[in-house]
Amino acid sequence: MTYTLKFENQLTEKDFKEGQTIQDLLNDLNVSSETLVIKKNGEITLEETLIEDGDEIQLIQIIYGG
Repeated sequence: MTYTLKFENQLTEKDFKEGQTIQDLLNDLNVSSETLVIKKNGEITLEETLIEDGDEIQLIQIIYGG
């Protein structure tokens, strides 16, 4: 059982863990949700959302500039 992670121009198959949230994934990757837009299966979602088998999670970096 796996889910797909799209992050930093890479597509990765990750092992599904029962009860894992997007925040758990962010902690594992050592990234902050404050610098990302998070999508689950194409829809913007929150860090508290559970990851399910077969999901596609996309982490999009927010670019700041002036």
